[in-house]
Amino acid sequence: MFDPLRLLLIAPSLAVILSAGVSASVANGAPESSTESSPSFLVDVVPILTRYGCNGGGCHGKATGQNGFRLSLLGFEPDFDHVALLREGRGRRVFPGSPDSSLLLSKAAGQVPHGGGTRIQIGSEDYRVLRDWIQAGAPGPRPEEPTLVRVSVSPDRQIVEPNSTLQLKVVAHFSDGRSRDVTDRALFETNLPELAEVNETGELTTNTRGGLFAAMVRFGGTVGVFLGTVPFRGTTIDVQSAVIPETTNTAVRDAASSVNRLLVDQWNRLGVEPSAPADDFEFIRRATIDICGTLPTAEEVTLFSNDKGADKRVRLLDGLLERPSHASWFALKWAAILQNRGRGYSTGKQREGTALFTAWIRDSIAENKPYDRFVTEILTATGSQERVPPAIWYRSVRTTKDYVESIAQSFLGVRIQCAQCHRHPAERWTQADYYSLAAVFARVGRKGGFSDAEVPTSEVLYLKDRGEVTHPRTGEVMTPRPLGGPDFQLSKYDDPRRALAKWMTEKDNPFFARTMVNRMWGHFLQRGIIHPIDDSRSTNPPSNPELLDTLARDFAESGYDVRHLIRVITNSQAYGLNSAPNESNREDLQSYSRFYPRRLPAEVLLDGISQVLAVPTVFPGGPGTFPVGTRAIDLPDENVTSTFLDVFGRPARTTACECERSDEPALAQALELVNSSEIQRKLAHDDGYVARLGGNEESHSNNTVDIFLRVFARKPSSAETETAVDFLKSETDRGEAYRSLVWSLLATNEFMFNH
Repeated sequence: MFDPLRLLLIAPSLAVILSAGVSASVANGAPESSTESSPSFLVDVVPILTRYGCNGGGCHGKATGQNGFRLSLLGFEPDFDHVALLREGRGRRVFPGSPDSSLLLSKAAGQVPHGGGTRIQIGSEDYRVLRDWIQAGAPGPRPEEPTLVRVSVSPDRQIVEPNSTLQLKVVAHFSDGRSRDVTDRALFETNLPELAEVNETGELTTNTRGGLFAAMVRFGGTVGVFLGTVPFRGTTIDVQSAVIPETTNTAVRDAASSVNRLLVDQWNRLGVEPSAPADDFEFIRRATIDICGTLPTAEEVTLFSNDKGADKRVRLLDGLLERPSHASWFALKWAAILQNRGRGYSTGKQREGTALFTAWIRDSIAENKPYDRFVTEILTATGSQERVPPAIWYRSVRTTKDYVESIAQSFLGVRIQCAQCHRHPAERWTQADYYSLAAVFARVGRKGGFSDAEVPTSEVLYLKDRGEVTHPRTGEVMTPRPLGGPDFQLSKYDDPRRALAKWMTEKDNPFFARTMVNRMWGHFLQRGIIHPIDDSRSTNPPSNPELLDTLARDFAESGYDVRHLIRVITNSQAYGLNSAPNESNREDLQSYSRFYPRRLPAEVLLDGISQVLAVPTVFPGGPGTFPVGTRAIDLPDENVTSTFLDVFGRPARTTACECERSDEPALAQALELVNSSEIQRKLAHDDGYVARLGGNEESHSNNTVDIFLRVFARKPSSAETETAVDFLKSETDRGEAYRSLVWSLLATNEFMFNH
């Protein structure tokens, strides 16, 4: 006699199929839909699982699953999910013969114990969709089914008043030209909940605080974004007209003027008034630090402040770009991004190479080598690392993972690490994108160059005849392809790296110019238009898209002229503002309505202390390794022992991320300022600045002016002069008095921050 219960125990997957009264698919063991009107697994079921967090990283979507049940992260592998639902768990997860008894529903509805608690209400629309799908035989993805192309959000951008609501509408667009309102199936979240929140129905609610925010909308593996502006005062106010730079360089003036107009437009939308312009003392210190990584001297400050020329700031910027220290400072920045690393290897065996690569970077910046050529020479480097300095990049960047992640983050501004194991949860990048980019480097060969300790010293790079990268899940041999682009059409004689460099440096490339522009804007304005600066994705949109596009277009049209880009940014109205907030922009940290202060980088801070005290730092290795007067910004790599540099956030250069450099305050930094033997040596040095102050015959008042110009790049106020003179007179030991005064000023935020 036929016993369905016995059959369920013996062959659960077959029982599911038979109890539904439908035929089995021989190809994949999945039942076919018994009706054309049944809910779609791709369009209906997977988005519901995503909306309720079932396939999230904290639940069944993590790599190990949860309680024996594993789904693909956010439903990016629907075929895998369909098998997991139908054929695992002894066939009890979906039971077409009795849909309400399916574990998928009974657990989600809280009818049986569920670690995730009750996720869905019985009788709700989502419950009904899942039930109808199960009752129809739980059909899987159908080959003929139209695919989801994109989702659109309306409105996609709007000014939203504080303490107000706005309903978002989400429409899915399919490959057959159809569209469908999926607002009730989408997953919503905002990037700044303190500004605005959005509920499960897409209703957006703003809070009292003003600012810029984005709402991310996820549906069926695609993402849409709404950009919101909450005015700080609820209504826009008039602000000053866009400033026209004084420069006679027409290209710079036109570009900077366009930038200024876009800045003013956004200040109007936000209802903020920009801070007053920075004075001459603030500007020369700021620009000298940002462009040269160096403090201005007292003489330079005095000459600049006394200059009455209307174009003196333009002339200052032009002069700073010609200084050797400009090349040294930006070479240090790029050496970290390009992971020119000495630590982890024998210093004696690696120093020659790291010094050679650093010198090549410095020379490239000194000659203002076009950025596209700079990057191309690195990517396509071939030959001996002893004679081809860019080839030294391949010393630290050696593996499939290194190639993909370093290139994506350094030159394309994309953090693609997630796609190594699964589709990126917040972007369109898949494992296929990841390993197709890796395939570009599959034929990079290496020979020689290993020491007795088996560490790379000077290898020879060449193009192998063959080389391949396979997809870790499918086993497919991947064809070289750029991110978001078509496969490269290559012969066996072509170097895929050259094809990548050509694609990357085209003027219409969607990543290359934008990434460099954003990186440089972040360097000078302390915050990227996309922030973090190397994390470009649809769910992390730019704070001012038009500004980013304008700068990128101008940079590409200039022939990737980096100095032109620096001139445009430093001649902008935003760069010339005071850092002191006013009543309207006190909480604004996104629109550059004031200059945002930032602590000096470790190397700049150490060199600044050395410059003020007129005593150079002595680095380990002796004069033969580092001549007297060697600055921290001129060091060849990070493997030079310095407790001060490490404590103040020197990067380890293990990744291409600028986030390795830390400017966060720490107790160890305060202790270093107090106890550092190097700082004490400089303060007490017989030939140093403090000793000269203690031994000269100048009045305390004159000495105080000189100290303030040297330390702060400004003259002291009358109150500051009076306080300093009173202190100096109260001390019996003149030398000790000046030592204490200068030491205390070096420990202030005014000295330690660029503002």
